[in-house]
Amino acid sequence: MTREYPPEVYGGAGVHVTELVAQLRQLCEVDVHCMGEPRETAFAHQPDPALAEANPALATLSADLRMANAAYTPDRPATVVHSHTWYAGMAGHLASMLHGVPHVLTAHSLEPMRPWKAEQLGGGYQVSLWVERTAVLGADAVIAVSSGMRSDVLSAYPELDPARVHVVKNGIDTDVWYPASPDPTESVLAELGVDPSRPMVAFVGRITRQKGVPHLVAAAHRFYPDVQLVLCAGAPDTPEIGEEVKAGVDALAAERSGVFWVRDFLPVHEIREILSAATAFVCPSVYEPLGIVNLEAMACGTAVVASDVGGIPEVVDDGVTGTLVHYDAADPRGFEERLADAVNALVEDPAKGARFGTAGRQRCIDEFSWARIAEQTLQVYRSVSAQPRTT
Repeated sequence: MTREYPPEVYGGAGVHVTELVAQLRQLCEVDVHCMGEPRETAFAHQPDPALAEANPALATLSADLRMANAAYTPDRPATVVHSHTWYAGMAGHLASMLHGVPHVLTAHSLEPMRPWKAEQLGGGYQVSLWVERTAVLGADAVIAVSSGMRSDVLSAYPELDPARVHVVKNGIDTDVWYPASPDPTESVLAELGVDPSRPMVAFVGRITRQKGVPHLVAAAHRFYPDVQLVLCAGAPDTPEIGEEVKAGVDALAAERSGVFWVRDFLPVHEIREILSAATAFVCPSVYEPLGIVNLEAMACGTAVVASDVGGIPEVVDDGVTGTLVHYDAADPRGFEERLADAVNALVEDPAKGARFGTAGRQRCIDEFSWARIAEQTLQVYRSVSAQPRTT
């Protein structure tokens, strides 16, 4: 059960579900219930039309009701329901209650740790907090996508039995994400006007408080003058943060050349080209349970500069595959200065960046395969299916 599923994938949770389902289908039968437009690859559920103008949290709950109702049919009864993010958490919770099957919940992030969502949801943020708490505490098992995330889950929900919280990390398909040379006839970098003779820093992600885009834009004022910035950032959570980023990018572009802002959703091969060509990929997140995009950059053989929050240190090996930069919410200017210093250090030492990139790709191959993650997830399914039902 998920909000995102191809072709409507716009975040790390959607990537996780897409890859996990592909691998799980080699091990067991899987039905996908998602939200959005009808598609042949899943059962799609849309909110109640009567709630089209309602708070988005209410519309989400109406889709959850439809998902819960559809999860169990006499000819194809589900034996485990697995929900991803708060958007589908109530669907999994209700399906478990209705049909007497275990509920596994994967926590990709936690609502109590994202207070800025009140800007996006208004009073609906209180609804999402309630939904997540109810689903997490009622789940037979909670999967955290990093050890750091597991600690956050237990901190946010101290009533939860630690034995019910399992760590199954995000993964990466290194056959899809790999060092790629630009195609001279279809180069997205050439189309943008990026100068291949100059260093380039890349960012890929949504415009949300969580991803720290304003910090990166502010840090870029301190990059060496020849460093270019390719900012692949769209879908702002709110008009306010969208305008904030626009003002920051406009000010940066007025001060220096080589600032490129791509707001459209790019296909994988174009993102792969950008990541592969980058001197460094920067992840300035202020909250990040793991960060699949760091794995994508590493798999492309690119050095990573990232904040040291959440599960990022479990992906980026400081001094081996990249540089971790300390984030302190009380010192945003210091964080931005440290980001810039880390980028400039890689620009000064291309050999070190190359070593980081090689080591990062190997780390992806060795530790983050989706096949391994699917096996671990199936083990969780088996463990909850073996337990006696108490509700």
